[in-house]
Amino acid sequence: MQVIETSRMQYFPVTLFSTVMGMAGLGIAFDRYDHLAGADIGVGKYIIYAVFLWFCFLSVIYIIKFFRYPEDVRQEFNHPVKINFFPSVSISMLLLSIGFSSYAPKLATVLCYSGAGLQIIFTYIVINIWFFKDMKLQTINPAWFIPVVGTILVPVAGKGILHDDILWFFFSIGIVLWPILYTLIKYRLIFHEPLPAKFMPTKFIFIAPPAIGFVSYFKLTGGLDPFGKILYFFALFTTIMLFTMIKRFYAVPYFVSWWAYTFPLDAITIATAVMYHLTGNPFYKYLAGFFLVTATLVIISVLLFTILNALKKNICIPES
Repeated sequence: MQVIETSRMQYFPVTLFSTVMGMAGLGIAFDRYDHLAGADIGVGKYIIYAVFLWFCFLSVIYIIKFFRYPEDVRQEFNHPVKINFFPSVSISMLLLSIGFSSYAPKLATVLCYSGAGLQIIFTYIVINIWFFKDMKLQTINPAWFIPVVGTILVPVAGKGILHDDILWFFFSIGIVLWPILYTLIKYRLIFHEPLPAKFMPTKFIFIAPPAIGFVSYFKLTGGLDPFGKILYFFALFTTIMLFTMIKRFYAVPYFVSWWAYTFPLDAITIATAVMYHLTGNPFYKYLAGFFLVTATLVIISVLLFTILNALKKNICIPES
């Protein structure tokens, strides 16, 4: 029994931190929508506290793996796709910082500093790997956006905590790298072989940079201008485009990568709630409600499938 459990820890994937991103984002989305609707349901608060405990659990397990199986961690870090999921750790910290900002400001500050510091370290490491490793075109997929999303997210978590110049520094990195990566990834998707089924859900990550970029830009400028509108409406266009492909996504069997559906849906929900806050147009209130319901149903479904596959021991196993 001990051998089996030890083996499963050896194959504990860093990609599981994407579960924190999806659920923490949902907690924030509930909080923002409650604020808009004038309700005090408090669902978001309970989600954030529960996700924080889950994040702590995942962190402890991965730290143990780091010391027991350093070679396996090194292999993940050198993997052309998995390396992009390491910033999901820092993104999780930043999202939890946002979630705790109203409930535990001191904890939010600690998470913000830790998340931002870790994010810039991961960003430089990942970019160095992109530049100096022998990267194959077929390894490019939308997961490459994850490090960029982290830098764009820092101003949302750091407003009132970090200096504005630091926030602009992070925002500038992400908002410039995003269209470059967008072009590379689109080129790969259009002119080369289709993505493997397990990476199909990562297409939803296309939503995250413009959606989070819009929220971040609002945090930095405090208003709505043409550039902010471009970010929001491109995120909305991307969301609708992906919804038209729903049959293709429905046919994808379960992988841990299903969690890639979740955080982008949270992001467009939050962005739409901010759009309602800025314009007062009730259309955005109803649209935010629709996205919130959609995100909730998707996350519940993905969570149930994840639990079911964990019970069947289909997670934390060697890749075929």
